[in-house]
Amino acid sequence: MKSLVLITGATGGLGKAFAAECAQRGWDLFLTDLSEERLKSLAGGLTNAYGVNVIYLPCDLTDTASRTKLIENIKNRGLCFWALINVAGIDYEGYFADRTVEQIRTILSLNIESTVEMTRAMVDFRDRSKTFRLITVSSMAAYYPMPVKALYAASKRFLLDFSLAFREEIRHLGGTVTVLCPSGMPTTELTIKAIDAQGFWGYITTSDVGYVASHTIDYALKGRAVYVPGGINRFIRFMGNLVPPTLVSRIIGWRWALAYQKSHADCSKEMI
Repeated sequence: MKSLVLITGATGGLGKAFAAECAQRGWDLFLTDLSEERLKSLAGGLTNAYGVNVIYLPCDLTDTASRTKLIENIKNRGLCFWALINVAGIDYEGYFADRTVEQIRTILSLNIESTVEMTRAMVDFRDRSKTFRLITVSSMAAYYPMPVKALYAASKRFLLDFSLAFREEIRHLGGTVTVLCPSGMPTTELTIKAIDAQGFWGYITTSDVGYVASHTIDYALKGRAVYVPGGINRFIRFMGNLVPPTLVSRIIGWRWALAYQKSHADCSKEMI
């Protein structure tokens, strides 16, 4: 078997878009996510549609033992990889004081620990005959201190800084790192409601997942460092550099507080 592309969070909206884009390009895949049933369905669909080989293995990436088992399975099979796409991540929208300890641990273990651990493992399992391509999904939130998404934004900032630093370290090993920093994407019912709650700004900053996946891969193959999808988002990113972080945080906090209240008010109406 040829060397593979490993995708974490493969059955989510963005993960499936990356998997489909890779399969369409003729690349063999290794997919992981929580649900074996959904992985099996996705793998079968990709193989039937594009004729690629797809290996899958369910894994709870928030659990250290489950991650270790996944990595040991890869090692025992003698698999090698020319690319890793770190998609798996989670967010709990709302005020930090309302988060449970379990929710806090889940964000830290999935967004940070699992991404770092999978990245480290792929350094050992990389195909040394090819340029190793690493894509890590961060967020536009990584650029700002974000009230109502404080822990999520901070976790994505870690991924951005870590990825850019690791990008320099992996150069001598023949690898590149590309960080994807999208704004909203309609991947789940909850994210769609969150986008709707933001009104005009939610709509103009939202990107299609298929478009994002395709262009991110193109950026990675060119060895580019960061991809922010959408001209509006890139403009917002540029303007954010001109404003003091404390003021940015206050503006974002005001905006997200209104959106959060609206989305929860809509949810309350649906429950009545």
